[in-house]
Formats: sequence, C-alpha cells, structure tokens
Amino acid sequence: MDVTKLGRLVRLDAREVWKHEALSFTPWLRENIGLLGEALGLDLEVAAEVSVGAFSVDLAGKDVASGRPLVVENQLEQTDHSHLGQVLTYSAGLDAAIVVWIAPHFRDEHRQALDWLNAHTLEGLDFFGVELELLQVRATGGEISPPAPHFRLVAEPNEWAKTAKQAATGSGPSELALRYQQFLDAVLRAFKAERPGVTNASRVGPQNWLSFAAGRAGFSFDWTFGSRGRLGCELYIDVGVQDRNKGYYDALLAQKETVEAQLGVAIEWERLDNRRASRLSVRREVPPSPPFEQNQELKAWATSTMVRMTDVLRPMVKAL
Repeated sequence: MDVTKLGRLVRLDAREVWKHEALSFTPWLRENIGLLGEALGLDLEVAAEVSVGAFSVDLAGKDVASGRPLVVENQLEQTDHSHLGQVLTYSAGLDAAIVVWIAPHFRDEHRQALDWLNAHTLEGLDFFGVELELLQVRATGGEISPPAPHFRLVAEPNEWAKTAKQAATGSGPSELALRYQQFLDAVLRAFKAERPGVTNASRVGPQNWLSFAAGRAGFSFDWTFGSRGRLGCELYIDVGVQDRNKGYYDALLAQKETVEAQLGVAIEWERLDNRRASRLSVRREVPPSPPFEQNQELKAWATSTMVRMTDVLRPMVKAL
C-alpha cells in the first residue's frame, strides 16, 4: 500500500448529521440498534418513547439473550447532571437491568458515577456509558467519505468484581448455574465462528438457557437445558399477543415438510395452545458422563444444530 495516499480521520459534531435529538437521532438509533448492540456485545430489541410516569425514556426494550429489560438515554451534547438524573429515574421506573447512556462526550464525573454504580450493584444490573463518535475519512486527493457512526464504551460493568462480591456475600450463582454458563459460552463462541454476523451476543449469564435474536422482534433462537435432562435448540415465538403468536406458528407449520427436509431432522412442533408463546424445538438427551460442560460431542451437536436452524428458519421468519 502506498502510505502517501492514506487519508486523515476527522471527528465531526453529531449535530452536523442529526439536528434534533428526539426527532432525528432517536429514530435513527432505533433503526440501527444493531450497531449499539455490537459495541455492547448484546442482541437488542427496542421500542421508542416509553412512558415513565410523566416522562418518556428515549428507547426501552430488552437484551434478547437474557431477557433483561433495557433503557437507553441519549443526548447530542456533553453529559450533564440532568441526564444522569433521567437515567436513574427511567431505570427505576421501568425496573431496568441494563442501562445505557449515550453522548458525544462524557464528563469525568459522570463516567465515574457509572463506574461507582457498577461497582456497588450485584450481577443483574449493568450500567454502560457510550460515547458517540461520528467519523469521516478525508483523503489527500480531496475525497471525503460519508460520516460513519462509532460507539465507544467509556464505562461498563466489571463482571469479575461483581462475581467476587457475590461470592464473598454468599449470594452468587450456584455451581450448576456456572456449569451451564461454561457450556453455553463455549457453544456461543463456536456458533459465532461458524456464522459470524448472525448475533451480537457475547455476554453469557449463569443460567440454563441462552437466546439470541432471530431477525424479527419477538422471535429468538434458544439453547435450553430442560428439567428432564434434555438439551434443546429452539425457535421461540412471543411477540406479546397470543393470537399473533399462533398465527406466525401456523404459517411456519404450513411449511413443515420443507423445514424438516432442509434441516434433516424431525422437529417438535409445539403450538402451546394454553400459553401465549409457541416454539419449534430439536432436542436430545444429555448423557450422564462426561460432565456436560466438558462434553465436546454435545457442544458440537448444539453448535451444528443451531447453525442448521438459523440457516433454514431465519429467512422464513423474516418473510412472515
């Protein structure tokens, strides 16, 4: 490469692109929430302008992998005390477990406040400070690239410190929950190596299941350890309305022969008429030995089965 032709990276004022926080930036962020999720290592689903008493939070939703509720507060200027108060008010009002504050520049005292909150809360409540950078490449020949948004973490949870604090107080996860976490973390990493770009999820909690987005709000792919000693790979359908869930399920069931032929395995079709959600599952028994978190064959099955399910079902879900 000819280094004499390298361009110069320029940081722009966010207001050069988004003139109004609520009317231009928040709608853009909602449509491009995957960029924020990529920076956080989370699969996010959001809705705009959720009421909290007499106020409205910019964006609220959830982390698909854990199901934990999320709030996002954004501004197009340097952080201030007013927005810190709003972050805490909205988080309390919506009982949020993941709190994201976005601004072009964080004052040191506000970054330290988020670090303090992360240090003094147990696992299950996480605060993120995210600086919004708007970058542009200006070439030596005069060419100018389109502005490119970049989310840079300036404050995030310290999971090791939280886990240590839980262990000291005896409030940490059980040994079995940690074994589930070990297994699912390995499977997620293997899946992302096979299908990069399908999910932003990277944070795995100590629980017996892990979900990631299926390409449409209300749909998720899940790995689950059931109470009967079986491991499952699932497509879970819950858009919040029972009739709509059953309608989506029925539309997929109408393609049963195609789905099972392409997957190469039989699916457990579970309409679950007495429940709001529905699901499609592929399950197998978990052998008693070796321990499941060390069972490489079981990890390979969980990875390859989910690869096939996402390849076949994700396009169908998007087409519904």
